[in-house]
Amino acid sequence: MKTLREATVGSTVKVVKLHGEGAIKRRIMDMGITKGVQIYVRKLAPLGDPLELTVRGYELSLRKADAEMIEIEA
Repeated sequence: MKTLREATVGSTVKVVKLHGEGAIKRRIMDMGITKGVQIYVRKLAPLGDPLELTVRGYELSLRKADAEMIEIEA
């Protein structure tokens, strides 16, 4: 299982499954990250956290702790 946290900068990945429960999972889904959506990893902050992503045509910053709950495929 590969997570969004492990994705490399410049890659486009597809969401396979969301882990987590309750409010955390709901918040991730409210940001537009749902099963089957394509995510482009734009860049990584200088200290390694957060990730900057492009999801559904808009930019999003996501903490690595949250990115670890998103299962992906290349």
